[in-house]
Amino acid sequence: MSAAPTAPSSAPGEAFKVRQTGTSEDYTPDPSKSIKLPANRQALIDDIIALYSCEPTIRRIERYTSDCVYDDQFVYANDRYKMAGQWMALPHLFKASKNERYEIIRNEPTLIQFKNEQSWTFKIIPKTATINALVSLSLDPATADSDFVQAWHLLHTLEPSNDIQKTDRKFAGVGFSFKKWQADQVAKHMSSDEVAYFEKDKGAGKEPVKKYGSGDEKGDAPKHAF
Repeated sequence: MSAAPTAPSSAPGEAFKVRQTGTSEDYTPDPSKSIKLPANRQALIDDIIALYSCEPTIRRIERYTSDCVYDDQFVYANDRYKMAGQWMALPHLFKASKNERYEIIRNEPTLIQFKNEQSWTFKIIPKTATINALVSLSLDPATADSDFVQAWHLLHTLEPSNDIQKTDRKFAGVGFSFKKWQADQVAKHMSSDEVAYFEKDKGAGKEPVKKYGSGDEKGDAPKHAF
């Protein structure tokens, strides 16, 4: 069963959340096993890696649709304006971010997933942290086969259980409220021409966060081997 979500193309980014339960706890990428992508999709991955590496540009942020959703352990941004705030803020927080390696593990018509290893060097604290994660890109069907592929939903997963949607608790309470507040405030207070460029996307379509009750097959999270 595919992990790619299905929804009408007119639906906002939240409708394209990837749900799956993994069979492994290992996020370590093995480039020798990476699936080879066609040039248009490889260009998308190159731009996403550049964003993670503190090299944001307007064109790279345009890899996301105006009503996109970015979801990780610290941020829930549900339009491209808020997404731009996050990417443009990274160079202010980190002295450097280096992509060590990645492995494409799934390439479907509307879904690309890859294991990613990124080293982050903080500006204030002289320390480098290397983090492995699973990145899931739900693709816009209208552009999935075009020269400029765009993504509706980016899910960045760090949970060691490899369970992408373990419970609904991550979408409720103080923790989730902070994730949303952080995304709102960063974009609002960023003094950046690039972020200002995406103010037009503040009114993009949105819908409430979907909840499923559990993070297993019963909660529409089919099991996949990575």
